[in-house]
Amino acid sequence: MSTGFDWEHEFRRCYERACERYQQGDRHPVAWFDSTQQAFLRSIGVRPHELLDYAEDAPELSYGDALLIVAVRREFFLHIQCGQWCESVVPLETFPPKDAALAGWVWLPRIVAKARARLRGVLPPELMYGCGGDRAFLRRVGMHPADFLRLVWQAGNDDHAVVRRLPVTTQGPTASKP
Repeated sequence: MSTGFDWEHEFRRCYERACERYQQGDRHPVAWFDSTQQAFLRSIGVRPHELLDYAEDAPELSYGDALLIVAVRREFFLHIQCGQWCESVVPLETFPPKDAALAGWVWLPRIVAKARARLRGVLPPELMYGCGGDRAFLRRVGMHPADFLRLVWQAGNDDHAVVRRLPVTTQGPTASKP
């Protein structure tokens, strides 16, 4: 199992397998990986359905984007969660609606909740951190999904700390959807 220096190489193999299987029409990510690959993904805090999300959104969400997001999750998993896996996920109905706003930023409450769940590895399979709506919001604030994930990590449970740390942009908060 590659959880040290070379983990990225094994992750790339899993990512490429996911893209290949997705392009072939297979939508069952658990079956994409053998037991060794599944153990590897688990060892870095990644669920197979997350690779389905990346494959589905490629090439707009590139391998490099996926790698950076996974690297933040891996770091949180190994150093904050001490490699302890959580079997449960946050119920889908507890996430803020898409039109919820915080400090004038529509989508912000939703993406913050998704980022927290992604960090902890408890995002339900029906949601994706880094989906099209997330990417539209992040483009508006001028941030990469991995950078936003780190911002949320640093802010802890303080939503207003996230707001205060958003880059100043010319677009500013808006009531429109991403």
